[in-house]
Amino acid sequence: MSVTRFAHVINPVRVGPASDLFVAQPITFESMGVAKERANENVDVTFHAAFYPEDEEQIPRGFEKLRPLDRSILDVGKFKLKRKYPLISDILTRVAETVPEAEYLIYTNVDIALMPSFYNDLADLIAQGYDALTITRRTIPKIYTSPAELPRMYAEPGEPHPGHDCFILRREALTQYDLGKVCIGAHWVGRAVELNQICTARRYGAFKDLHMTFHLGDDRPWRDERFKVFAKSNQGEIRRILLRFHSEKRLVDCPEVVDLIKRFAPELRPANGASPRKQTRSSFWQRLRAG
Repeated sequence: MSVTRFAHVINPVRVGPASDLFVAQPITFESMGVAKERANENVDVTFHAAFYPEDEEQIPRGFEKLRPLDRSILDVGKFKLKRKYPLISDILTRVAETVPEAEYLIYTNVDIALMPSFYNDLADLIAQGYDALTITRRTIPKIYTSPAELPRMYAEPGEPHPGHDCFILRREALTQYDLGKVCIGAHWVGRAVELNQICTARRYGAFKDLHMTFHLGDDRPWRDERFKVFAKSNQGEIRRILLRFHSEKRLVDCPEVVDLIKRFAPELRPANGASPRKQTRSSFWQRLRAG
């Protein structure tokens, strides 16, 4: 049986005790190690860290250091609020160029912990024909503070969450992506990545009810009014991507794409309408017109 090779990248950051990441990051690191230990002989996993030089000391043992990040959203836009958010394209590009033998890249937010069977379950999904996936986390109570409590965390059923924070894609497909100035740490980053996944995958899967990852509590700091300027920047990038993919006839017939068009590029809703890529029925443009 062939081996499925994953390169899993995260973005560790140096934080103080007041940050939620002070507790969450060590739990994430430990859960990744456990899941790797539980991976069967047909699954190969390597860990990688995309980081700024000032965060290097936060990288745990067992993670390969990628080429340090050398720009942020502040370098590609004008913002009064200074938040050094990395660009997701820089993170994915670095891991792709470093691990050419990996068939699949995984990016998860640094506060997303894994269930022990994560990599085995992921390999099973890929064996079913999926080549781009998002895994929606479960939210467990924010009562745990140490990696030593992982067995208790695993036992928590958790609650569903609507966001996107775990992405899997074919490494070779990344050359077709357009993530431009999309930054992590701000709202809409997940939808921007998902849009690229949908429009490049042979078979995309959004798994919202699998207990494969979890998060402590349901804090949503990106909803803070101060940070909406970064969310607006990501929204602008989604609009630009939609317009480009539309011009290249790369938009795919699915509810996620229809929703983004309605939100950010309503002028793409035609009176008669040509067919998007992979369109086999008229429902795509009908749903757009229905608005």
